[in-house]
Amino acid sequence: MYQAIVFLPLVGFLVAGLFGRFIGARASEIITTSLLFVTAALSWVAFVTVGFGTETFYVPIARWITSGTLIVDWALRIDTLTVVMLVVVNSVSALVHLYSIGYMHEDPDRPRFFAYLSLFTFAMLTLVTADNLVQMFFGWEGVGLASYLLIGFWYEKPSACAAAMKAFIVNRVGDFGFMLGLLLTFIVFGSVSFGDIFSRTAEFQDATFNFIGFEWHTLTLISLLLFIGAMGKSAQFILHTWLPDAMEGPTPVSALIHAATMVTAGVFMVTRMSPVFEYAPSASTVIIVIGAVTAFFAATIGLVQNDIKRVIAYSTCSQLGYMFVALGVGAYSAGVFHLFTHAFFKALLFLGAGSVIHAMHHEQDMRKMGGLRKYIPFTALAMTIGTLALTGFPFTSGFYSKDAIIESAFASHSSVAGFAFTSTIVAALMTSFYSWRLYFMTFEGKPRWEHHDDHAHGHDHAHDDGHDHKPHESPLVMLLPLVVLSIGALFAGAVFYNAFIGSGYDAFWKGAIFTNPDNHILHDMHEVPLWVKLAPVVTMVIGFLLALWFYVLDTSKPRQLAAAFPGVYRFLLNKWYIDELYNFLFVRPAKELGRFFWKQGDGWLIDGHGPDGISARVLDVTGRVVKLQTGYVYHYAFAMLIGVAAFVTWYIFGGAV
Repeated sequence: MYQAIVFLPLVGFLVAGLFGRFIGARASEIITTSLLFVTAALSWVAFVTVGFGTETFYVPIARWITSGTLIVDWALRIDTLTVVMLVVVNSVSALVHLYSIGYMHEDPDRPRFFAYLSLFTFAMLTLVTADNLVQMFFGWEGVGLASYLLIGFWYEKPSACAAAMKAFIVNRVGDFGFMLGLLLTFIVFGSVSFGDIFSRTAEFQDATFNFIGFEWHTLTLISLLLFIGAMGKSAQFILHTWLPDAMEGPTPVSALIHAATMVTAGVFMVTRMSPVFEYAPSASTVIIVIGAVTAFFAATIGLVQNDIKRVIAYSTCSQLGYMFVALGVGAYSAGVFHLFTHAFFKALLFLGAGSVIHAMHHEQDMRKMGGLRKYIPFTALAMTIGTLALTGFPFTSGFYSKDAIIESAFASHSSVAGFAFTSTIVAALMTSFYSWRLYFMTFEGKPRWEHHDDHAHGHDHAHDDGHDHKPHESPLVMLLPLVVLSIGALFAGAVFYNAFIGSGYDAFWKGAIFTNPDNHILHDMHEVPLWVKLAPVVTMVIGFLLALWFYVLDTSKPRQLAAAFPGVYRFLLNKWYIDELYNFLFVRPAKELGRFFWKQGDGWLIDGHGPDGISARVLDVTGRVVKLQTGYVYHYAFAMLIGVAAFVTWYIFGGAV
């Protein structure tokens, strides 16, 4: 069963990728989507079997690498953490495949698109089932490759190609840290297998390692290097810049990347390596700070974005910050719980946004929407449910998981716990504001699209039906995934709360997540004062009321506020100028260095002293010498006489002395 879960998406990729032109787009859609639904069904069977019964076990596939003392088997590590990720990845991926049948129905390259989706899913499954760091890194790079292909799917658009390159390059920066962490782990433990590493972690709790001339606590150094990889993949502050630009891909790609796969890889990796991170408190402090900064920073940018997909993208970035705060304070299961619930409501929001874009003939600017609820009521209801879950409305999925993270930050004894708690509370207020801002600007108020040529501003798709320009509800094949995700967004938190972070914690996880004996965060988080429990709900209500005031009751207020604080508004609208800073610090110097090597190194030095220098002079000289060879005998006789005369002259006046 577990081999089928991992390799069926690979079969779909090979069929659609190699034979898509021969079997056609419809067959490619049906085959890949059917295989994903089978995989998703098997994943739920595995979730129930392992999560509520079986202990950790291994499924050997093959011997992969043998080089000296490095022995790497391709094997599947099946425990509760694995099956949770299998459910998330395959459920969302199957629904995205189904949704894409409707969303991409006009695109002539559908076989290639569905092949890429299945490749993405296979790579993620390889990552989450890995039994060693090398196998994990294979899947890690695989999702990087597949995301590059999917973000740049419409390769005729320069912006899509640029976004794909940006995602690939920024992730390479993080992946370099992952590689160094992997190598250091092998040097220290003599193995890359999780079983070998976890069984010996306590031996190295006081060990040090010399790196770049400094003595480091070994496990802290490993943790920090691995976390750099997680920062890139999960778009944490500093390495987050690729995530909003990834919106250039088709909307189903956004749902897949931001809800189920690539961005959660870093959270999963840190959780999987919890036995190492538990012995590295300094690294955990860094994780808390980066997570808290990301949660706050991304939320501030989401306040002023006008592209419907970018608002949700920055929301993803912010929610990932919450997850890392949980991991940093040692509440790993709370972080994974939020990962689990977030997958449902964030996929719902992205696919709902795709339905809006489809209805608006591929318009993405919320300033050109409004009043859509009466035209696409089902989509509006789905987006309402997603917004309620994201903002943490009581008894929705987000209420249980996000509040657990805020409470764990308050209960933590870390030196930066206060900062993390404050950041997450403020971010919760901003999350509520920008989420309801998106809803009100899109679905309420007067229509702002009637005076526009609705299909002329499209960013997300290359085609338009060219007929009825009024917004229209999406087809059933796009609405069914919204129904399923809505159920998850409403009830997943309540159903699984007890298993993930409640009294059933030990029976559910069965050692899949390691915590030190002195780590009591999951107990302490339930003992926080009442005001801490109420704070997220209060901030959610305040955010909702502010959005209602600004975008329904007094729509002139946002413009007045932007005019009153133009510097702050421009600062947020330009995303804290971090892209511009990176352009100044890295991109322009790299271009100038490349230009120097091109003009001076290649042009002046190599060409100037090579083909255009010595070689050219030799050719000039030989070209002139060749002209002396006329072929006339009297010319040669004359030259000989000159030579004889010169010799005689030298002999008479110089040689005889």
